[in-house]
Amino acid sequence: MNICIVAGARPNFIKIAPIVWAIEKQQPQVRDLDYTLVYTGREDDPTLEPSLFDDLQLQRPTVYLGASCENLNELTGQVMQAFEQYLKNHPTDVVIVVDDLASTMAAAIVAKKQGLFLAHLVAGTRSFDISMPKEINRLVIDGLSDLLFTAGLGSNSIVTREGAENDKVYMVGNILMDTLRRNRERFVRPAVLEEKGIADGQYLVLTLNRKALLQNKKKLERLLNHLIGAANGMPIVAPLRDSARQTIEEINLQPSSLILHPSLSYLEFGYLTQHACGIITDSGNVAEEATFNGVPCITLNNYTEHMETVSQGTNVLVGEDPDRLSTATENLVRGEWKRSTLPDRWDGRAAERIVYTLLHR
Repeated sequence: MNICIVAGARPNFIKIAPIVWAIEKQQPQVRDLDYTLVYTGREDDPTLEPSLFDDLQLQRPTVYLGASCENLNELTGQVMQAFEQYLKNHPTDVVIVVDDLASTMAAAIVAKKQGLFLAHLVAGTRSFDISMPKEINRLVIDGLSDLLFTAGLGSNSIVTREGAENDKVYMVGNILMDTLRRNRERFVRPAVLEEKGIADGQYLVLTLNRKALLQNKKKLERLLNHLIGAANGMPIVAPLRDSARQTIEEINLQPSSLILHPSLSYLEFGYLTQHACGIITDSGNVAEEATFNGVPCITLNNYTEHMETVSQGTNVLVGEDPDRLSTATENLVRGEWKRSTLPDRWDGRAAERIVYTLLHR
C-alpha cells in the first residue's frame, strides 16, 4: 500500500508526524507498506523554521509542489495542477489530507478525480459560518472523503447528520495529543524566560494569528489594554510571527507586562504553554493542547470547532469582548478556574487507530 500524506501548512506537520511514526512502526510487519510526504508549498517556505523537522523527529517532505500565493482561488489552482502531475507519475493507493485549508481541498479534489481512496484527518469540524472560506473547504473535503477520521463524538454527529455513512466515520481521537505525549519530555525551556527572570507558572501566554482581528487595530488595542490591566502585572509572553508582532508594535502600547517575542520552535513553544499560568489565544490547536495539559485557556472567538475543550476542558470562549476578556483573565490570575477532564480518546493513540483502519479497511 502506497500512502500519500499531504501537508498544506506548518501546523499540518504537527498532526501528520504521528501517522508517519505509526506507519514506520508497522513497516517491518506489513509487506509493501510505504508512504510519501508531500508539501503543497515551497521548500524555502519561511513559515517552516529550520528546527521543525528535527523537533518532530520527522523526515523532510519527499515532494514540494511549490504553490505560493495570497489569493486562495489561485492557490487552489496551483495545487490542483501540481498534485495532478505528481499523482500521474507516482502510483498511489491512499491520499490522506489534513484539516481545512484551500490546499487541502485542492488535493482532495484531485485525489478523487484520479479515483483514489481519500482519508480526511480531523474531519467533522464546523463553525457553521458559511461565509468563512475554511467552512466551505471542510464541507467539500468531508463530502469527498472515503474515510472520515474525527477527534470526538461531536464531529461524528456532524458528519453523520450531513449524510456520511456510519462505516466511513471513525472517532480516532485528537492526534495533536499523540505529538504532545511523544515530545513532552523533550520540551525546551525558552531563553526568554531566563532573560526576564520568569519562573514556571508565573506568566501568561498570548498567541494571535487571525487576520481579521489583527487588521482591526482599534479593537485589538482595546483587547490588549484590557488583558494587560486584568493580568495585574503578571508577565504576558507573546511569541508572534513577524506580521502580528509588527501590528502590535504599531499600536504603541504604553510600557507594560506584555513581552513581544519572535515565534518559537515547536519544542520551545510546547514548554512555554505547558508551564504557563494560563493562555490567551485565537487558535483552536493551542486551546486543545491547553486542555490536554490542564492549563486554563481563554479563546478570543465566539466558537470553537472542538466544543469538548469548553464542555470538558480548560477552554473559555470570550469572543472579542474586552469586558469578558478582563473578567476571565482576572479569574485566571486569581486561580479561580473551572475543573476539567480529558476528552475521550485524547490518549496519544490516534495515529495507531488511523493506520490500523487503513490496513484493515
